[in-house]
Amino acid sequence: MATEVRKVDYLLYEPEEETGILWIRMNRPERLNALMPDTEELICEYMEAGDNDPRIRVIVLTGNGRAFCAGADMKGAGENSEPEAQRWTGPDASRARFVHESYTKYTRITEIRKPTIAMLNGAAVGRGMDMALRCDIRMGCENTRFFTYQNLGQIIENGGMYYLPKLMGLGRSLEFLFTGGFLTADDAYRTGVINHLVPSEDLEKETRALCQKIVDSPPMVQWVGKRIMRRALDSDIHTVQDLCANASGIFGGSFDAGEGRAAFLEKRRPVYQGR
Repeated sequence: MATEVRKVDYLLYEPEEETGILWIRMNRPERLNALMPDTEELICEYMEAGDNDPRIRVIVLTGNGRAFCAGADMKGAGENSEPEAQRWTGPDASRARFVHESYTKYTRITEIRKPTIAMLNGAAVGRGMDMALRCDIRMGCENTRFFTYQNLGQIIENGGMYYLPKLMGLGRSLEFLFTGGFLTADDAYRTGVINHLVPSEDLEKETRALCQKIVDSPPMVQWVGKRIMRRALDSDIHTVQDLCANASGIFGGSFDAGEGRAAFLEKRRPVYQGR
């Protein structure tokens, strides 16, 4: 059953029942998709709606126009106008706001059950970069750029300090931090921050092709495997092996496992149902 979502003109919710793709498009191209006060909350709600919709198999986050997302709107509906910025006062306000408001939204992106892709049509700045890093896969083109906050005198936030060393390695991440927090498309691909680098005119086509490969694979394996692999980032091999052993027993009696075996023996395309 599809979940109703709040509709706004600056963030588009575009499910495709025929392909199984949910497109979430930031839609302020005149402001390089700089964030409105509730954009991040709405992105979480849209992703969670797609996660709960049985017709959706993969979720793609992207931006319309020249940029993926320019981060907080420094000239318009900026960071200080956000309701969360006004909710916290006192000497501990900044820390409390990040821990209880900002970080929780980015964690919700990470915890989406289904595969998520950031399709980086242009610059990903500040919080735009943070959202891209929280997605499972990043598709890039020659226009892709990453910028952090440090030239504004601020630390990398919302999980970037955790995920960048995992993706790039510690040495490259420190160099990124020390030298202004700027990555070109080529460097992002070379260091593993983006999975695929394709010409901009082919970006959506190649993203769709990747989505099709995802849709053609058994969903339960993706959902449980994603959870285990993300937990493995902070676990030892014995814990991960236990998680895999438990999951294997569950999968053994699933419809999808039986369907996969039957399709192999019958030399036909499997029809997975996620159960």
